[in-house]
Amino acid sequence: MIAADRELDARGLNCPLPILKAKKALAEMHSGQTLKVVATDAGSVRDFQAFAKQTGNLLVHQETAGGDFISVLKRR
Repeated sequence: MIAADRELDARGLNCPLPILKAKKALAEMHSGQTLKVVATDAGSVRDFQAFAKQTGNLLVHQETAGGDFISVLKRR
């Protein structure tokens, strides 16, 4: 697993809340820092792929661990 500068626990939240919370967290971070988001919403996998394309932030890693969907984003 990739180490991240900050971790966001979005377990139990449904779309669009994981994306909105990630957007807020990324806005508070410096360029080049990484944010690890742990969600239980299966839709978050494709949501974070689309979010990265739309915002210019880099989606550096995604994985599924049990019931958790983990996405790591790098701040643009």
